[in-house]
Amino acid sequence: MPAEDPTTDQGTGRPAHVSGFASFVGRPNAGKSTLTNALVGSKVVITSSKPQTTRTVVRGIVHRPDAQLILVDTPGLHRPRTLLGERLNDLVKTTWAEVDIVAVCFPANEKIGPGDRFIVNELGKVRRTIKIAVATKTDLASPERIGQHLLDIQALGVETGTEWAEIVPVSAVAGDQVKLLEELLVSMLPEGPQLYPDGELSDAPEEAIVAELIREASLEGVRDELPHSIAVVVEEMGLREGRPEDKPLLDIHANLFVERDSQKGIVIGHKGARLREVGSAARQQIEALLGTPVYLELRVKVAKDWQRDPRQLRRLGF
Repeated sequence: MPAEDPTTDQGTGRPAHVSGFASFVGRPNAGKSTLTNALVGSKVVITSSKPQTTRTVVRGIVHRPDAQLILVDTPGLHRPRTLLGERLNDLVKTTWAEVDIVAVCFPANEKIGPGDRFIVNELGKVRRTIKIAVATKTDLASPERIGQHLLDIQALGVETGTEWAEIVPVSAVAGDQVKLLEELLVSMLPEGPQLYPDGELSDAPEEAIVAELIREASLEGVRDELPHSIAVVVEEMGLREGRPEDKPLLDIHANLFVERDSQKGIVIGHKGARLREVGSAARQQIEALLGTPVYLELRVKVAKDWQRDPRQLRRLGF
């Protein structure tokens, strides 16, 4: 009688453990970040009602006894207008070539448009990666609309020569079919060991996640032109010395950079009221994520036209 292979599950013939990377892509505000957070079960990626808020590739990690699924969140691919935009697009395309699965997100409450076609055509240049389509935000669309949307996604695949391994409707907000999507993604991963320790939700450094949470808070409720113009740099972050062990306090000093003096006024608000709201909202999110009381100091600075200046982009981490 042959010896059992310890690397496979004898009941199913599946590998005992699989691991790999999946990337959610789509035009800005397609629901990629919300879906990443829903799958990971914690807030690791900033979400905002403003499009184009994700700038860094944050990996959310889904831990299971039989699998480790690492989710790579990318900026929304778009036709670039600035040097920053070009760099973000390069980042997306590099990511696509390095992951096992690319999941293209198409919001169900919006018709497929030129932006979606542009992305799927670009994706067609990536050969070996498995491609699936995700109809997001199904809680915002009627059953008839969702049905038509799925047919439109199928047609877009045929038109662009893209073979969808799966087309899945989900609502990250309502939790509909999120578990099904997880199972499908895991079923497509190669055999492999655990890549990250148990309990780790992201491999982004804490300073990077804190900076993103501050930027998210600063975007809520401000004018449409600001999302592209705000960058956050955490200058200092560390536990305050001399505190008792049972009463730690994390000191965070961060700078918010905008491109013009007029934008600085918008972010600060009348007599500093807006900046205080931003600080309070960001502090609550950071405390919830890190589990430690936080003292947060924010300063707003002008870095003139930083999105078009290579030297300033480097200084701000792009």
